[in-house]
Amino acid sequence: MTVAIVGAGAIGGLIGARLARAGQDVLLIARGANLEAIASKGLTLRENGEAHTVRTRASADMGDVRDAEVVFITLKAHGIPAVAPAVGMALRDDAVVVGAMNGVPWWYFRDRHLESVDPGGVIARSIPYDSVVGSVVYPAATLVAPGVVDHEEGDRISVGEPDGGRSERVQRISAMLTEAGFKAPVQSRLRSEIWLKLVGNATLNPLSAVTRATMGELFAEERSRELIRSLMEEVARVARAYDVELPLSIDKRMQGAAAIAGHKTSMLHDLEAKKPLETDALLGAVVELAAAKDVAVPALHALYAMTKLAEDVAIARQG
Repeated sequence: MTVAIVGAGAIGGLIGARLARAGQDVLLIARGANLEAIASKGLTLRENGEAHTVRTRASADMGDVRDAEVVFITLKAHGIPAVAPAVGMALRDDAVVVGAMNGVPWWYFRDRHLESVDPGGVIARSIPYDSVVGSVVYPAATLVAPGVVDHEEGDRISVGEPDGGRSERVQRISAMLTEAGFKAPVQSRLRSEIWLKLVGNATLNPLSAVTRATMGELFAEERSRELIRSLMEEVARVARAYDVELPLSIDKRMQGAAAIAGHKTSMLHDLEAKKPLETDALLGAVVELAAAKDVAVPALHALYAMTKLAEDVAIARQG
């Protein structure tokens, strides 16, 4: 299968390297030093104490996705609007676009867009809704150097049609990812799984950015655990307003997060690396959805304000 990875960073690099190793024809869309390293030396994936380097096509031109049967978009959510028009113009008529990002995805609603995720609806206008297959991505990976990805943990990538159907194309993508070493179930209730992950991402990621705390430090004190619980309960209330019941209790969600004590969230990694944060896709989208249904989320509002301030201060100091 011909596969394009738009955003061959940490997660995109992991998916691309594994697919290429499994024999798929992979094109990696990257830029800067990362693209130069991939083009000259290949993409190196380090996992399970071993390092494997794959040589595959690489480009900075979004138009090069024109031959791809499957296009994975693995950019951070705030990076997608800038490239969506070029990707959309290049897509072949039968291409499948797999959205693989954190937060509320741009395709969550067929008939509306979220300003926090898709300002002005540019992604929705550019990428045909019927081309989209959704996913929920669980692996943790880091781009440790140009062309070098460390896979830290996790192998699950759930995939699903937005309408919950078990189409031939989603089963084909599941089989392709499974062959590449992922656990890739076809999920008929993908929105429930999106919200289950979002309960953690919308709360623990911003909290870690504001406090600079690891997961273990966030859960070390009763007062912080109670804050986390109240934040997660607000997210769950918003989910229920959209007819989604979480498949796991808040207690179980907290236990799972606390178990990875030394883990730093992706948002904390981005803050330390002086990169833009996914605040709007992870937390701003929940606040926007809450406002549309008149759901009170005071703790999430406060956390959103503090996280945006933390990002603004980091940018100002960097400048």
